[in-house]
Amino acid sequence: MFISNAYAEGANAAAGGGVMDFLPLIALVAVFYFLVLRPQSKRAKEHKVMMEALQKGDEVVTSGGVVGRVVKVYDEYASVELAENMEVKVQKIAILNVLPKGTLNAIK
Repeated sequence: MFISNAYAEGANAAAGGGVMDFLPLIALVAVFYFLVLRPQSKRAKEHKVMMEALQKGDEVVTSGGVVGRVVKVYDEYASVELAENMEVKVQKIAILNVLPKGTLNAIK
């Protein structure tokens, strides 16, 4: 009674924007890729290369904050010497960083 009928203004009103409607979504995906996905994959590749290059005598920091020297490297594990005659086996994935040589002596 008080509400009038709404009619479309033309046949092209529904087809409207096309690609322009999706432009903000495309821009958001591009920003997400360059700010999140690309740097994350780059870090993952660098970590993988570091794990493959891990060798006896490297000084490392684990994800738990433990600092030690690599004594032996296995396929997926590494033996890390924390102190004299004290070794632990850790997963290679848990090794966050390889320190420069001599860092352990500088810490003591």
